[in-house]
Amino acid sequence: MEMDVFELACQQSGYKQIAGIDEAGRGALAGPVIAAAVILPTHYRIEGLRDSKQLSPKQRVHLFDEIHDVAVSVGIGSADHQVIDRLNILEAALLAMREAVEKLTPSPDYILVDGLHLPEVGIVSEAIPKGDRQSYSIAAASIIAKVTRDQLMVELDPIYPNYGFSRHKGYPTSQHRQAIAQFGVSDIHRRTFKLLPDA
Repeated sequence: MEMDVFELACQQSGYKQIAGIDEAGRGALAGPVIAAAVILPTHYRIEGLRDSKQLSPKQRVHLFDEIHDVAVSVGIGSADHQVIDRLNILEAALLAMREAVEKLTPSPDYILVDGLHLPEVGIVSEAIPKGDRQSYSIAAASIIAKVTRDQLMVELDPIYPNYGFSRHKGYPTSQHRQAIAQFGVSDIHRRTFKLLPDA
């Protein structure tokens, strides 16, 4: 499947500013969930652009820079660990998506969202399961969200030096769980998540 099928269908229906939305950090045990919304120029294609999970960190950073250089607009939204614990991860992710869309200038007239759930933004929206593999706009948002969050977790690493955030970015690795068992829960861990396996 071509990566621009959804964008072309939107354009043929008369929509001009099409935004892709994705988030990063839903499965992490610590740190925020970050959402990105990206409007790319009509018919502009970035070589190598695909789902951020299929790219190396170096490739992601290169594409992150190119997306920022060429995009009509990029918006970033976030919900921290406290919001995640208060609402739940889905509602927090949708909140971050709304914030990302609100930061776009110009405002989009159609939104393509990765996944099954749509943020309430008052704009025509379409949910696309595995959208980061099917839409250029969503793939671009996936990269922006992932790199933005990774950079934030690297910055948090020296503040919380016992946990290895620069390596695993807060995701549930064996090293991360061992650190939680040894040092306890940090200020940025999500208390409503299962931080340690059952004994």
